[in-house]
Amino acid sequence: MRVALVRQRYNAYGGAERFIERSLPALERAGAEVTLIARSFQGWGARRVLPVDPVHFGNLWRDSSFARAARSAWQSGGFDLVQSHERIAGCDLYRAGDGVHARWLEIRLAAAGPLERLGIALNPYHRYVCAAERRLFEHPRLRAVICNSNMIRDEIRHAFRVAPGKLHVIYNGVDLEHFHPRQRAALRSSARAELGIGERETLFLFVGSGFARKGLDAAIGALAQCGQAPFRLLAAGRDRDAARFAALAAGLGERVRLLGARDDVRPLYAAADCFILPTRYDPFPNTALEALAMGLPAIVGRRSGAAEILRHGESGWICEPEDVGGLARLMQEAASAARDERMGEAARSDAECYGIDEMARKLTELYATLA
Repeated sequence: MRVALVRQRYNAYGGAERFIERSLPALERAGAEVTLIARSFQGWGARRVLPVDPVHFGNLWRDSSFARAARSAWQSGGFDLVQSHERIAGCDLYRAGDGVHARWLEIRLAAAGPLERLGIALNPYHRYVCAAERRLFEHPRLRAVICNSNMIRDEIRHAFRVAPGKLHVIYNGVDLEHFHPRQRAALRSSARAELGIGERETLFLFVGSGFARKGLDAAIGALAQCGQAPFRLLAAGRDRDAARFAALAAGLGERVRLLGARDDVRPLYAAADCFILPTRYDPFPNTALEALAMGLPAIVGRRSGAAEILRHGESGWICEPEDVGGLARLMQEAASAARDERMGEAARSDAECYGIDEMARKLTELYATLA
């Protein structure tokens, strides 16, 4: 079987890229010849890459031009199965790792001020993405959709005319050896010393790019409401507007630090006492699963796929990102439970159901039905 995987560009910290890196071996073990259709070879590590890189200016032209070029490439390539990670109509299999754009806009508009609402309404890119989603999900060639949470499956089912039998929930997979409590035990002392975290301080760790959507402002506001409690917050990730969040945290001094992107986040998971990601919308954050696999309890937003696998009060907590006072109370509860080994064991137990091998098995079964 000749398979084409479609992803526009490589982001070393992106969830779709991690999924592709993990699904490539599963496809090849199933006997498939896999070709990646992308703008460039850089970063992917795939054996076969078909580059399509049309000229573009702005994000709307960028996405629409790539969609046309990628569709032309797979149509002329004679592939048996086309799996897209971009909103491009006409593929056989789509992974909805970015969720439903229309739903994210609803959430943004509910909390936006008048100027932001006007900006969203006038932005042609949002109209393009919503239209592309509808064409994709309602295209007759679409045979299956990989949803990485029940939340996303339900949103697609309710928003588009797509047969429920086409929607398959396959959660993200985590490397249970790479992210293991042994690593946390081995790295903890040195990592906390390097970061300057005191023995009696409770360290909350935020890992994710796109700070506004993932709720970094809520985490900073909740920390401020905790008063003089010996809490620290570290944020690892990228954001074009990072300076705004740094200004938001300026009054808290060294209690909040923005570290930028990190290639290896295991020392940060090891140093932390609790992972915090009060995301406003996230189909399934890999970072939450990695933290749980390391034996690190987590606070996650309710509109997150991670909320489906976490046991509230046992392996972590589920929060309402807009309820900053409630989030502050959960942080205080997490600090009280920080030395409770049972929570770490429960976190690891939750993650063990979502190893890479389990994800690969489900992928292979789905590919077999489509072959």
